[in-house]
Amino acid sequence: MTTTTSSEPAQRQSLPVVYVIGAIAALAGLLFGMDIGVISGALPFIEHEFNASDHTQEIIVSSMMFGAAFGAASGGYLSRKAGRKITLAVSGVVFVVGAVLSALAWSTDALIGARILLGVAVGISSYIAPMYLSEIAPERIRGTLIAFYQLMIMGGILLAYLTNAAFSYSGGWRWMLGVIAIPACLLVIGMIFLPKSPRWLASANRPEEARRVLMRLRGHNKEEVDEEMARIEESLKVDHAGWRLFRRNSNVRRSVGLGMLLQFMQQFTGANVILYYAPRILELAGYGSATEQLWGTVVIGLVMTLATFIAIGFVDRAGRKPLLYIGFTVMGICMILLGALYEYGLESAFAKYAALGLLGAFVVSYAMSAAPMVWVLCSEIQPLKARDFGVACSTVTNWVANMIIGATFLTLLNTLGNAHTFWLYAGLNLFFIVLTLFLVPETKGISLEKIEQRLMRGEKLKHIGT
Repeated sequence: MTTTTSSEPAQRQSLPVVYVIGAIAALAGLLFGMDIGVISGALPFIEHEFNASDHTQEIIVSSMMFGAAFGAASGGYLSRKAGRKITLAVSGVVFVVGAVLSALAWSTDALIGARILLGVAVGISSYIAPMYLSEIAPERIRGTLIAFYQLMIMGGILLAYLTNAAFSYSGGWRWMLGVIAIPACLLVIGMIFLPKSPRWLASANRPEEARRVLMRLRGHNKEEVDEEMARIEESLKVDHAGWRLFRRNSNVRRSVGLGMLLQFMQQFTGANVILYYAPRILELAGYGSATEQLWGTVVIGLVMTLATFIAIGFVDRAGRKPLLYIGFTVMGICMILLGALYEYGLESAFAKYAALGLLGAFVVSYAMSAAPMVWVLCSEIQPLKARDFGVACSTVTNWVANMIIGATFLTLLNTLGNAHTFWLYAGLNLFFIVLTLFLVPETKGISLEKIEQRLMRGEKLKHIGT
């Protein structure tokens, strides 16, 4: 009892340090969000300037995801060799270059090339940032800290929507794309002051450095640091890594497969359809002017950002799975009703506002559930010696699925029709409830090492958490 009480002041002292470090690292999430959000506002002006067809617009949107898939795949190698900190800093530099080239694009081909480069940066950072945050955070706030990263993504989307609306009056799409360079510079500067991941240091045979970093992160609580170092060292006794461990161990294949499945589930909710093509969807809902459409996207971005606080507040209280159940259910219902509105007409003012309200309800449920929870789970379920490989596989899957979504939405609208496209996504959301029930573990309050032990014992995936 005395030991527990004496550790509490140290724990409280350590939390501000962890939160400050987490906020700087989560700038990668802000850039991630800005890259997602900025294209929706710039696309109508790009279409006008370059006379871009629907197919060309789909390529412009999805080219970033193509680069992101490559970035996520290469991020594993960079992370393993150079560490999480240096890899995040590299992604920041690539962000700056990609943003400047996007703003200077002289043709659709040049813009596509610049967005592929931006995608590389997004892919690297989306792979590394959640992993880094999960490895510096104590388990009692791990979910909160990774959910904060998701908040930064949503904040980046909102910021992009706001800058889009501001520059829309002058048609300044180049400024919309170029402004991303500013927070990218801040990320590069901020990474200079961050510590290296203690788990990566330990895996690189630098245990004394790992201990020093943990002492700083845990408020110089020697008992907590000793216990965490013991767990890390125990997990490092596994004699294989990455691809070799994946080939030889069926339990690792299960965790990698679950991470990939979770990313497919997140993407095929249809949320990124709304994020990438919000002005087009609002145009279908009866909002005719570009100003109405862009300020409508600001409303969507605002409610999505605010809804992320629900995830931050409840991820380490209610757990991961309850939020997923709620999110998939509400998203499925919203897609059903949106499809019905598009099927039976949006002529009345009430129908227009109802469509906007359903879009808002959809993004709220996404922001509090699948958006943060999938990243939290994917950073938690992979064993340490295969974590680089496992998280790389799930992140690449995210961007491949994202690319499919971005490259097919306008085509689906033109072939299936508006209503049936939304009903397709509704059916997928309802199916994801079943997958969550039978496959997804609850990892609330469980150390990464305990999750790994249960996985490697061969317990069912849904039982490797609590």
